[in-house]
Amino acid sequence: MCRSWSTDKVLVNIPKDLSHTGRARWDEKYIDSCIADIVRVLNEGGIYTRTSCCGHGNGDGEIILQDGRIINILGVG
Repeated sequence: MCRSWSTDKVLVNIPKDLSHTGRARWDEKYIDSCIADIVRVLNEGGIYTRTSCCGHGNGDGEIILQDGRIINILGVG
């Protein structure tokens, strides 16, 4: 679990439906530190993420991909 809700900046692909510009774009976003490396590697590898959360002590984490798949991150939250 992230210590005191710590975050890291990660360059992620923003899909057009979540972008204020209406176009897909790249931007740095704050990601929970304990899963930031996973999100970074996925995006760098062309597997684009939509949202993520480590669970913050209330459950397991998850990363939702832009194609609808969900990656469950067990034991971090």
